[in-house]
Amino acid sequence: MLTSAERNALDRALDLAATPGVPPGPNPRVGCVILSPEGEVIAEGFHRGAGTPHAEVAALAVAGGAARGATAVVSLEPCDHQGRTGPCTQALLDAGITRVVYALPDPTPQAGGGADRLSAAGVEIVAADGEQQARARDFLQPWTASETSGRPFVTVKMAATLDGRVAASDGTSRWITGPESRRDVHRLRANVDAVVVGRGTAMIDDPSLTVRDVDAGGYQPLRVIVGRSDLPDGIALAGVQDGSVLHLRTHAPDEILALLFERGVRHVLVEGGPTLVSAWLQADVVDRLVWFIAPVILGSGTVAVGDIGVSTMSDASRWQVVSVDRFGEDARIVAARATVQTRDAAERET
Repeated sequence: MLTSAERNALDRALDLAATPGVPPGPNPRVGCVILSPEGEVIAEGFHRGAGTPHAEVAALAVAGGAARGATAVVSLEPCDHQGRTGPCTQALLDAGITRVVYALPDPTPQAGGGADRLSAAGVEIVAADGEQQARARDFLQPWTASETSGRPFVTVKMAATLDGRVAASDGTSRWITGPESRRDVHRLRANVDAVVVGRGTAMIDDPSLTVRDVDAGGYQPLRVIVGRSDLPDGIALAGVQDGSVLHLRTHAPDEILALLFERGVRHVLVEGGPTLVSAWLQADVVDRLVWFIAPVILGSGTVAVGDIGVSTMSDASRWQVVSVDRFGEDARIVAARATVQTRDAAERET
C-alpha cells in the first residue's frame, strides 16, 4: 500500500521522466524521488539520455548519506543490468535504501528483475497500480513496444479535410489545419527519436521537420528522408552535413525500421504524404495514428490514404480510438491498433 507522500512522489517522478530536452533514444525516460522515513522529499533525479546516470543514481547523488533508510520512488522498476552504466539495484543497495516504490515493471529481459533482486536483499518493494501505473504505461508505451518487438514504435500523423483530402487539385496543401494543430505537431516531434518523410513530401512541401513553438529544451529529432534519388539543391533538407538529416535510399518500411533501430531510434513519427503513409499501413507497421481533421471541404484533390490492399469490408484496417480532442477549429483523433477482440466485436455488430 502506498502512502499519500509516496503517491505524490510517484506523480512527481512521472513528471520528471517527461522533462523537456531529454532525447528519447534507446533508454527509457525515468524519474526518481527519494523520500525520508517521514515522507519528506530528500532528492530528485531523472535520466538525461544514453550514457548518463540513471534516474535513481542521479537522485542518490543529490541525497548523499541521507538516502540511508530512505524510500526510492521511481517511475520504472529499477534496472538490474550492467550496460554503459551500472545496475540501479546495486546503487540503491549501496546507498542503504530500505523501500522502493515503482510505477511500472521493466518488461525487458536484459534489465528487468530488479524488484526481485532488491526484495531478495531485504528491500521492501511496492508496485503501484491504477491510474499511476496506467500513466506510466502510456508514457513509456513507445519504448516498451519497441523493446519487445525489436523495431521502432511507429506513429503516423496526418492532416486532412472533412472529405479526406490532403491537398487541393492544384497540389496546394498549406495550411489545411490551424495554428493550434500545427503546434501540437511540434509537441509530437519533441517526443520522438526520428521524423520520417518521403522524398516527394520533402520536395513539394519543403519542410524543415524541426521542433518549434514548444519547449523542447533544445532537443531536435533525427530528420529522415526515404527515397532513392538525391534531393535537389535549395530545399530545407538538402545538403545538411551535421548529422541531423539522414537520407535512406529505400522505400521498404521494414528495412527503414531495421536501420533506424540499429541507430538507437525507438519511436518514429511518419509525416509523409499519402504514398508513404499508404505503404506503411499496407506493410502493417503502424502502431498509432494521430489524425487531424479540419472543417474544410475541397471536393477534389489528393486523398489522405491510397490503396492499401483492402478490397472488402472484412479486410478493413480497424483501429481503436484512444482520444478525440479539439485544437482550435480542428479535431484530433488518436487511434491505436485494434485488438483481435475489437475486430471480432465490430464484425458481430454488422
